Amino acid sequence: MATLELRNVNKTYGAGLPDTLKNIELSIKEGEFLILVGPSGCGKSTLMNCIAGLETITGGAIMIGDQDVSGMSPKDRDIAMVFQSYALYPTMSVRENIEFGLKIRKMPQADIDAEVARVAKLLQIEHLLNRKPGQLSGGQQQRVAMGRALARRPKIYLFDEPLSNLDAKLRVEMRTEMKLMHQRLKTTTVYVTHDQIEAMTLGDKVAVMKDGIIQQFGTPKEIYNDPANQFVASFIGSPPMNFVPLRLQRKDGRLVALLDSGQARCELALNVTDAGLEDRDVILGLRPEQIMLAAGEGDASSIRAEVQVTEPTGPDTLVFVQLNDTKVCCRLAPDVAPQVGETLTLQFDPAKVLLFDATTGERLGTASSSPAQAHADNVAQFKGR
Repeated sequence: MATLELRNVNKTYGAGLPDTLKNIELSIKEGEFLILVGPSGCGKSTLMNCIAGLETITGGAIMIGDQDVSGMSPKDRDIAMVFQSYALYPTMSVRENIEFGLKIRKMPQADIDAEVARVAKLLQIEHLLNRKPGQLSGGQQQRVAMGRALARRPKIYLFDEPLSNLDAKLRVEMRTEMKLMHQRLKTTTVYVTHDQIEAMTLGDKVAVMKDGIIQQFGTPKEIYNDPANQFVASFIGSPPMNFVPLRLQRKDGRLVALLDSGQARCELALNVTDAGLEDRDVILGLRPEQIMLAAGEGDASSIRAEVQVTEPTGPDTLVFVQLNDTKVCCRLAPDVAPQVGETLTLQFDPAKVLLFDATTGERLGTASSSPAQAHADNVAQFKGR
């Protein structure tokens, strides 16, 4: 195992062309699981290939441990990579595929046999060792590709969307297997995906990428609860965060977000420290699970809204309403089954509300009081009407 550090890494494919990677700065400790996540074309696979040595960087440095490997060939970097297509040799058996890299390194046959037995047991593929890849399912091929990488015991493992070719059920199962494997082996791992569920469930650290730039780097919890901008907030989370355009006003010394459902209006008092937000067009962000059914008639942080669509999913019910002429998703309890056209009273937690610049998408303001205080302030405002 080893640490991995990327220092101001850049990548371009020629003069006059835009940078594919721009000033990438990342650092993970020994044994950490790093997820590179983002939409197609964001540069995450290019960054993975640069770490592996399959692409040359045009600026910066890639450090594995205390060694700069930027100019080294892939074979000298002591990494192992699992590709999206698995890249198994079709004419070789499972055993031969796992052995191949070890034989190239001229490892004694007894050690090779022991290593094959170890990874086969770890991945539960002992019964497949004499089969060819064409005789295996997609999930079995994925395990063999992982076994070939694990047998090498490199400093760093690289996974390039290894689950994307699997069906939904098998992808969930293999995601759990990978999590368990990492917990057992504590291997330093970099994993590329466009699936934000994989990013949230697998990673110790997550780097969200867009247009060759790291938009945010942190733990899954940090990125989910405290997104740096509107792109990160929209990309991480399922269902995605709601974004409602509005203009902030000042009332009784507090900034207020005006929400209109067509049936009622809500003046939601916010707890932000940025005084420059008054009379400014912003985007209000609120996750679906942070919108609740109000008890009774609610208070100043609630609003009546007409149900437009309901989507029962089993573990919860997604209810869609209109606020400020924008579709808003509410994630409610599974036993809630409102009919289309029914009116619900919805409650908001002002301390969970995020604000974004309507032009740039950057985060605005910071919370200045606790959730309890925020709720108390809205109740007081409601009673004072």
